Amino acid sequence: MTGRQSMVFLAEAESEAPNRNPDASRTTPGPLIFVVSGEASGDNLAGSLMQALKAKTAGRVRFAGVGGPQSERQGLQSLFPMRELSVMGLAEVLPHLPRLIKRLSQTVAAARQLEPDAIVTVDSPGFCLRLAHHLRGSGIPIIHYVAPQLWAWRPGRARKLSKRLDHIMALLPFEVSFFAKYGIACTYVGHPAIESGVERGNGEGFRARHGLPQDVTLLCIVPGSRAGEVRRMLPVFGEALLLLKKTHPDLRAVIPVVPSTADVVKSMTQNWPLDVIFADIAESHDAFAACNAAIAKSGTVTLELALAGVPMVVAYRVSATTAFIVRRMGVSVKHASLVNLLAGRQVVPEFLQEECTASGLALAVDELLRSREAREAQAQGFRDVARVLGERTPLPSERAAKVVLDIVQARMNEASRPDAG
Repeated sequence: MTGRQSMVFLAEAESEAPNRNPDASRTTPGPLIFVVSGEASGDNLAGSLMQALKAKTAGRVRFAGVGGPQSERQGLQSLFPMRELSVMGLAEVLPHLPRLIKRLSQTVAAARQLEPDAIVTVDSPGFCLRLAHHLRGSGIPIIHYVAPQLWAWRPGRARKLSKRLDHIMALLPFEVSFFAKYGIACTYVGHPAIESGVERGNGEGFRARHGLPQDVTLLCIVPGSRAGEVRRMLPVFGEALLLLKKTHPDLRAVIPVVPSTADVVKSMTQNWPLDVIFADIAESHDAFAACNAAIAKSGTVTLELALAGVPMVVAYRVSATTAFIVRRMGVSVKHASLVNLLAGRQVVPEFLQEECTASGLALAVDELLRSREAREAQAQGFRDVARVLGERTPLPSERAAKVVLDIVQARMNEASRPDAG
């Protein structure tokens, strides 16, 4: 698509004139956006972004790249199954390195061949930032969605990003000023949790559908969306439940699952000494609303639980090798969970690495179940976090779509200048 064609397309897409010729609009190709996501949370973001891009371009945007079910639902035909990229942890990546290198080369080649109007990489910095490195100098704008958490450890590495990325779309408000110090264009678009509707879950309906009395104690267990995380976290979560069952005999558990790990979760929990309910993605908000408390792996889900008002404890473990390497690199933040980072203080207790024990988790959950003061203290922290995240309108996905289209338009304008080239 030439620069002049693209400018015509974008002008038509944004126009609301009632006499626009629909036949003429169909003859103008829409921009091609190359989207890459490598895990379930990134795929959810990519799917929402693609939906917003379609809305802003009257459905004429085109997609290529790598993604999962949410991206494919918006029309992307993934180059290969996204699950092949869902590996986390420095030590955990090594056995999969040959495959990852092959998929990286395949993705680079596809992007160069297609020459899209923009490349949008979503989270998964291990893969996506290497992709950006290989595509630098291509002339294609590279936009990374979800700022790498360089502010947490070795912030000086941010200098390298200015040579790889043209723009970052940040989920957290303080990230804009951080990356500005390193000369990187960054726009705060907002966290997807604020547009998910998580605060509108129907807890009573969930309990009714699953035959749970309204007064039974229900604990939400969130072990993560990657198989490696699930295998590390579920055993200690199960042991904590066994301890809690002794003091809360009516205890039940609900585990939200994603398709990529559902079988692993179910096989690892089949011998747990209490009833377990599995909630799919469509039912997860209702499951949150139904729960009295949660044990959650550190990550985006902690923010969703906070916005849903579910008191929680946060836990995380990586392999011993990965933990050693990370500690050698240095960590510059006091908290691991998004809730605590945004609040600027410890709102929810964190149990990380060696401190992630069944007894510690059980004691912390027991306090939340028994103490109204403990629950109210978290609730106040959750309200503070919601204020930091800001307004829900326009939606984060709509803000992100505008950033992408503005960058595409700027490139088209530059290409159409008489002195260009």
